[in-house]
Amino acid sequence: MAGALPASAMLGPVTTGRPTPARSHRRSRRGAIPVLLALVVAAAVAGVAVVVVPLLRPAGPRPLFQMPVACGETWQLSTYPGHDDFDVDLFPIEGEAWGRPVLASYGGTVTVAGINGSLGGRTPENPQGPRGRGGGYWVKIDHGGKWETQYLHMLEPPLVKVGQKVAQGEQIGKLGSTGDSGAPHLHYEQRRGWDKVETHFGGTPSGITTDEREQILRRVSDNCPTVS
Repeated sequence: MAGALPASAMLGPVTTGRPTPARSHRRSRRGAIPVLLALVVAAAVAGVAVVVVPLLRPAGPRPLFQMPVACGETWQLSTYPGHDDFDVDLFPIEGEAWGRPVLASYGGTVTVAGINGSLGGRTPENPQGPRGRGGGYWVKIDHGGKWETQYLHMLEPPLVKVGQKVAQGEQIGKLGSTGDSGAPHLHYEQRRGWDKVETHFGGTPSGITTDEREQILRRVSDNCPTVS
């Protein structure tokens, strides 16, 4: 018929039964992947900075640590070969050792209060019982400025909890012989950052710096209540 339109002009759009790929959406998803990766990397870098940067800062001034025992008492400070440099064992000169108060050397925040290693079985009733491993009942206190003290081999579960603020002279536990300990005593350390350092009491060095030889000293505690 003259003037008729070709059949192809009369048909609507032809489809194969599959939707046309949305290429623009695919491209946008591909573009989002590098953005997400960049965000993940940035978050990781920020997290590392939060942890590492404080460690790189220099330590603050040494706190005025006192002996971790009661005011006016005389105690033996000792070490022996293999004990490790700067570690101090404290034994009372007079009276019963078991259960003596262990005091915070300086104010701070408790970061550990629990069991290091295993307890063993040495008690006041069975002082020759089996040894445990490690430090037994112990406490760590953060004093700020990257300074820390540690108290090991206590008789019973610590009297403080993680996150608790303690004052200088506050009782944190009782002297005992849990963990790898041969007799009731307090194993004590002062740390600056990652490193153990020579203990100072009342601003005076203890004199215990090496475990190459046995050392036995005596000191009187000035961990006395402050007068307000």
